[in-house]
Amino acid sequence: MTRREFGSTLAAPLVAAPQAAPPRKARKDSFFGIHLDLHPSDQDTALGRDVTEEMVERFLARIKPDYVQYDYKGHVGFIGYPSKVSASAPIVKDSLAIWRKVTAARGVALYIHFSGVWDSQAVKEHPEWARVGPDGKPDVNQTSTFGPYVDKRMIPQLREAADNYQLDGAWVDGECWATHPDYGEAAARAFRQATGIEKLPRGPEDPGWLEFLEFNREQFRKYVRHYVEELHRSHPHFQIASNWLYTTFVPEKPDLPVDFISGDYLGNACISRARLEARYISQVGKPWDLMAWGFQWGRDNPVGHVHKSSVQLMQEAAVVLAQGGGFQIYYQPTRAGKVDDRHIEVMGKVADFCRARQKWSHETETVPEVGVLFSKETLYTRAGRLFGGWGAATDPARGVVDALIESHYAVDVIPDWKLAEVAGRYPCIVLPDWSNVGEAVRDELLRYLKGGGRLLVIGADNAALFREALGVRLIGEPSDQPAHVAGREVFANVRGKWVDVEPAGAHVLETRFPTYDSTRDAKVAATLHSYGDGQVAAIYGPAGAVFAVTHAPETRRFIARVMEQLFTPSLRIEGPPTVEAVRRRKGSLQLLHLANATAMQVASEYSAIDFVPPVGPLRLSVQMRRPPARVSFEPGGIAVRGSWRDGVWTGTLERLDVHGVLVWEG
Repeated sequence: MTRREFGSTLAAPLVAAPQAAPPRKARKDSFFGIHLDLHPSDQDTALGRDVTEEMVERFLARIKPDYVQYDYKGHVGFIGYPSKVSASAPIVKDSLAIWRKVTAARGVALYIHFSGVWDSQAVKEHPEWARVGPDGKPDVNQTSTFGPYVDKRMIPQLREAADNYQLDGAWVDGECWATHPDYGEAAARAFRQATGIEKLPRGPEDPGWLEFLEFNREQFRKYVRHYVEELHRSHPHFQIASNWLYTTFVPEKPDLPVDFISGDYLGNACISRARLEARYISQVGKPWDLMAWGFQWGRDNPVGHVHKSSVQLMQEAAVVLAQGGGFQIYYQPTRAGKVDDRHIEVMGKVADFCRARQKWSHETETVPEVGVLFSKETLYTRAGRLFGGWGAATDPARGVVDALIESHYAVDVIPDWKLAEVAGRYPCIVLPDWSNVGEAVRDELLRYLKGGGRLLVIGADNAALFREALGVRLIGEPSDQPAHVAGREVFANVRGKWVDVEPAGAHVLETRFPTYDSTRDAKVAATLHSYGDGQVAAIYGPAGAVFAVTHAPETRRFIARVMEQLFTPSLRIEGPPTVEAVRRRKGSLQLLHLANATAMQVASEYSAIDFVPPVGPLRLSVQMRRPPARVSFEPGGIAVRGSWRDGVWTGTLERLDVHGVLVWEG
């Protein structure tokens, strides 16, 4: 179907902001936003029909966002508004023109949702633009980053939108996570010229496999750099994010000229996902936000979208706000563009929640305590993909982060590319059970140890890598073994890849058993040893990965017992494991974010919650050099009684609902 068949009577609008319009915030200064997308298609019959200025006014007046992201082009590839560049979907009314008029008048930035690499219509019209799979067939969704799509379609589409609607930028979707190795002629020719390898590898068993993956990654980087620089050249104020770039999906040192980092997290156990992502992105050094879906998607249930309550979204927002970033919510209007007043009110309640905490959350800095290493090296050499989502491959880090948070440690995530820069700031570093962290990471952590650091090494592969520091002899090769660690009530089942060891100077902290019998056949599970001026503890099996898929209390307690022997934290909390503590600072203020994850959503059968039971009283002790002049619990300015003695403040918080911030002044 051609563009003319979709709406040739509709001229492309030229929307200009009113002369007296208030200024709009740049993305780097923005805090709260709303994302609305529809992925328009040729099957639509009512696009824009129910969009009115009055609805948009009501939306903006209640929610007061810094920005709105609205649909322009989804994965299907059809433009959602009248276009002269490529095929538009059937349009009843130009929604984007209305949204731009009203947002401009209110000083609200307007971005578009725009699908980049994934453009099904582009490859349908131009099969030669498609990425080719290892079977030699053109991809029906993914364009080739080696081909002309970016210049002949993508950049013209973005420029048309920027010109016609005076846009503030684009949130480019369908990017790193939708990019796969390309076996087309252009890619094959370039790879052979670059490497001399004639036969393109299909898998890890083939020569040149890792080189081929990295070659495709580099082409993706070139593609992103090209379109961002082209848009910046023609539209200097047009701000761009490539969805999930420079997150755990692409865990690289940032050197592409994107203006901000963003990603949308979804599925079950969103809080666990957001914990890892927010902690990683906060270390990257660019403006950032994370997007919570306002609904659970139908992939995990037979009924379709199940919308979340305001309290569920507040609970998810708290995890992001605590790390200093911005927050946005994704909703889908009706196909006709209607945003129901009920949904507006939910978004408004979450906006109120976030705004009340903005002063103590946005653009704060970490107070380094425990750093958990995130290994790009493992993912890029062992996961068999170009980029994330990595699925279970990131479970070692996610499990360790969750276990430490539930044990009330203040936790950051350290990208491996940043380790040398920041290691010395952390009194304790934890190396999860990654399978290939590499010699550079090993050498840096050994230097850290020798200088007096505290290091927890987890996993059989890491035990072999750090054998010189652990004070043990490794026996045989790692193997899949049953492993049961006796706990406070029951056994922690930590089955998986373990390596057997004998102490050779190390102190045994924990033992494991092959059955539910703690009287025989014990093997070493964890040790502690001095190395240089530091101390190193080790768990010789997959504690992080196991906890990620079970969240069993005894596994958490096992990890916590090892940590207790290794490291004395600056923060202690007496309270349930569902309380998450985050130490931050902002100027002279010392901040402790407390988030209540009780009853968080974790399964499709319970896809939404509407009640978070409060917890308390929480008894806290925090190391600080001098007595504070004032302690309050925010928002609300509630005075908190406490005492300071010998460099430690102690106090009690009577009640924690969803989230609050203890603020020490002076």
